[in-house]
Amino acid sequence: QVQLVESGGGLVPAGGSLRLSCTASGRTFSTKTMGWFRQAPGKEREFVAGITWSGASTYFSDSVKGRFTISRDNAKNTVYLQMNSLKPEDTAVYYCAARANFFGLSTRVSEYDYWGQGTQVTVSS
Repeated sequence: QVQLVESGGGLVPAGGSLRLSCTASGRTFSTKTMGWFRQAPGKEREFVAGITWSGASTYFSDSVKGRFTISRDNAKNTVYLQMNSLKPEDTAVYYCAARANFFGLSTRVSEYDYWGQGTQVTVSS
């Protein structure tokens, strides 16, 4: 079993930056592809960014490409989402998620096995 805990959310003005962190329990973090998703009120959960278990590959949704970066530190069991040039439409609850061991990148909610509790990001206009 893997437990994921997000942190770093908050209120930021448009154009500002935030860095989200997600720390995992257990010994198998380094074998898991990780993803960040978000869900705004009244909307479905959507993929934001993903990074493979090795960190060699990353993928971003079109809406955040060029503004967000994803990275991981396997020694700290932590994945990060650096969010720059934030827009009001980035306002959402952000979730960290993990796939089963050695599975590759995916944008599908259903293909992630473990989820954090979420952290709120609010961007004011």
